[in-house]
Amino acid sequence: RGERLDRRLAAVELRLGDVVVLRGSAARMPEILRELGCLPLAERAILLGSVRKGIVPVVVLALAMVATAFGLLPVSVAFFAAAVAIVLFKVIPLRDVYQSLDGPILVMLAVLIPVSDSLRSTGATGVVAGELARLGTLLPASGALTLILVAAMAITPFLNNAATVLVMAPIAAEFASDLGYRPEPFLMAVAIGAGCDFLTPIGHQCNTLVMGPGGYRFSDYPRLGLPLSFLVVIVAVPMLMIVWPMN
Repeated sequence: RGERLDRRLAAVELRLGDVVVLRGSAARMPEILRELGCLPLAERAILLGSVRKGIVPVVVLALAMVATAFGLLPVSVAFFAAAVAIVLFKVIPLRDVYQSLDGPILVMLAVLIPVSDSLRSTGATGVVAGELARLGTLLPASGALTLILVAAMAITPFLNNAATVLVMAPIAAEFASDLGYRPEPFLMAVAIGAGCDFLTPIGHQCNTLVMGPGGYRFSDYPRLGLPLSFLVVIVAVPMLMIVWPMN
């Protein structure tokens, strides 16, 4: 930010994209960088972690994926166990785990879970899906799938990707049922659409992460993201219909 810091770093709020010049003992520099959550730019030879701590997550992730692929464990159990193993092997300090928890996101997801259930129990999903199905009857199968994909992509900038799935998944399943299609391609369309927000810097963490270092403005995202969104739709719809047949 072009200013000289002469106070304790604990009193300074570092933002994404900030560049800090540090002077100190080379032996302590890796530890200091880890505590600050920074990456070395000038001295690339600085090693922030040990080789063991780099191998353990890869092995644990591979075991979780194998257990899931062969049906030994449910996905939720396998990856929760992998996360616990990472902490038990001290790859990530427990303090960092607590600090990485995003309170507002957790609260929002906790609130939206009963909202998603209430949409199903009150019949609201049926109403919304019915209105969409009226439009869907005028469209071919690819058009109906595109409709759900675009709807998910339109909602996810205002929520986050997980919340969009919670809201859209029951609607997509009901929509597919009303049109006589299998639900799998429509649910996958929701998952893809929820994870493909290129129109705003706030819809996904990666968009926010590159905004500062890249010098992007808010208007840059829709200008560049809209063509990319069209590309996702053009590629995703036929691939979904091939991998998950509609009937």
